[in-house]
Amino acid sequence: MSIKIIYLFGIDFLSRDKVTKLAFESEFCKRKSGKIEASDFLQYLCLQSLEGTVSYNDLAAKIEVKTGVNVSRQAYHQRMGDECEAFFMKVLETVMLSKHQTEDVKKLIGSGQFLRILVQDSTVIRLPLRLFGKFSGVKNAHSSVCNARIQGIYDLISRKFISFSIDPFSKNDLAVTLDIPVEPGDLLLRDRGYFTVNAMSELKEKGADSIFRYKHKTRFFDIENNKEINLLECLRENGSIDKMVLAGSNEKYKVRIIVAPASEGIANLRRMKAKKESSSKKPSKELLELMSWNIFVITITAPEITSNIILKIYGLRWRIENIFKTWKSNFNFDNIHNVSEKQLKVLLRARFIMIIILNQHILNPVLCKIKEISDKKISMMKFMRYMSKNIDVILMISDIHNIRDKTIKALLKYCTYEKRERLNFETKMEQIISEINLINFSLA
Repeated sequence: MSIKIIYLFGIDFLSRDKVTKLAFESEFCKRKSGKIEASDFLQYLCLQSLEGTVSYNDLAAKIEVKTGVNVSRQAYHQRMGDECEAFFMKVLETVMLSKHQTEDVKKLIGSGQFLRILVQDSTVIRLPLRLFGKFSGVKNAHSSVCNARIQGIYDLISRKFISFSIDPFSKNDLAVTLDIPVEPGDLLLRDRGYFTVNAMSELKEKGADSIFRYKHKTRFFDIENNKEINLLECLRENGSIDKMVLAGSNEKYKVRIIVAPASEGIANLRRMKAKKESSSKKPSKELLELMSWNIFVITITAPEITSNIILKIYGLRWRIENIFKTWKSNFNFDNIHNVSEKQLKVLLRARFIMIIILNQHILNPVLCKIKEISDKKISMMKFMRYMSKNIDVILMISDIHNIRDKTIKALLKYCTYEKRERLNFETKMEQIISEINLINFSLA
């Protein structure tokens, strides 16, 4: 059989030999003479997962057209078992552990206060009702809905995903607040859903700093006299806060609270959202008034890292939200047909593999290539939308060193930011990291 593709998706650490080795380790393949080639099965199932439902008939047809291998759709269906799930898990681990650091990234890591800036977010996807017993969801006297919760952790500095998980809907953000593989020198940017004072303390003991959004009714106390602080009264009087306090009810931990006024427009949007999402009772007057401020609880004590810098850093958190939004909008991430649990896990891991490959091993090299030849910057949302409409282009641009000039021109035309006064994400990221590094240099 003639095989033109040496590497899957053009990525040098995913050679056919490597993928075959993973297939035998997971027992997806048990003999060398089988008609189903593990690398073809992996590559084309992953690519088709971008288009939504993966039909075994379509998969068999696609592989036959591309490779000439004729295998029945029933044969592919029969391979979708525990061994297949283990195989896709091994491939996912491989692409997540792979290194991709440009010189810019190495420079940031070498000179910055934070080795990684980790953001975590979750998204909910709807599943077939047959999986309700495994994943739970929402149920009442009239109807039932089965959901799963996907958790993702992303490093902003290296532009790499650290982990993914597929959890029952009932396992909320708070339940996984400590399930994050932190290292000394990490900075975590997390929403209020993950907030506990105890978690901040435990993460700090591991050498990781945190920036959390304030969770309403968290209690704060004055360090000197242990008197409880009325946050709203303090803000009415002073307008802003930046001080070290004790936080917690039973056990108290030393943290820093930073509060700065929000624009009236943002405050009103928050109030509208809170009223809309409140199902049982209306939000309290105190909570609605507090929405006039941006309130953060952090463990960074250096006064040089001011409230203004904290606001800028936390603003980067939307990157992971944007990734999930992009994949739901363009790649049918939450489009799940009536599959079994094993099929579901293989399908989702195929999509995780593609998220990582497109974000880390294709988009990142493209960003660097465009930076070399143009002052334009690639928009992640435009790039992913372009890929979703032109999936065949993925294999064409995966080998960045041999990418065609006309392909580069198309990316510059359709995937870059428009000229505007407002800074794009890439420029904001560069400026914020540079600002932190400048502070570290001045303190050295």
